[in-house]
Amino acid sequence: MKLWRLVRPGHEALDGAGALARGGRYTPPGFAVVPFASEPGLAVLVAMRYLTSDPRTCMDDYLLGWTEVVAAPERAPDEDETAIRAFVSAWLAERRVLLAAVRSKVLPEADVVLMNPAHLDAASIAPLTTRPFIFADCLHEPPMKASYESNA
Repeated sequence: MKLWRLVRPGHEALDGAGALARGGRYTPPGFAVVPFASEPGLAVLVAMRYLTSDPRTCMDDYLLGWTEVVAAPERAPDEDETAIRAFVSAWLAERRVLLAAVRSKVLPEADVVLMNPAHLDAASIAPLTTRPFIFADCLHEPPMKASYESNA
């Protein structure tokens, strides 16, 4: 499966260092975990939630990255945050499988796929392939917007 991340330069490593230092939505600080999105659009939407300014004017040095993983994720319960956190903590501690999938709260048709970098199979994951991603390039005024507005 292809997994996606939107990162800043220097944060492409799949080592979980960010979550280790700051924690993540489902993990407290002290646990290395690498969050991916099952879809590129979800990676962008999740990142937009954390921007502190208008995405059209934010830094233009983001990278959209992806890697291929041949592993089936273990599905987290589709319950409340407490149940999901408990599941993720056990999954990390037990190193049951490389990946865990959590239904996205941003786009429920997609998943946040967590990777445990302490799992033995993590060493076999290829580094991210990246391309530049500039929010302003995709959030510009659509060329047909005026036409649709005049027909409303």
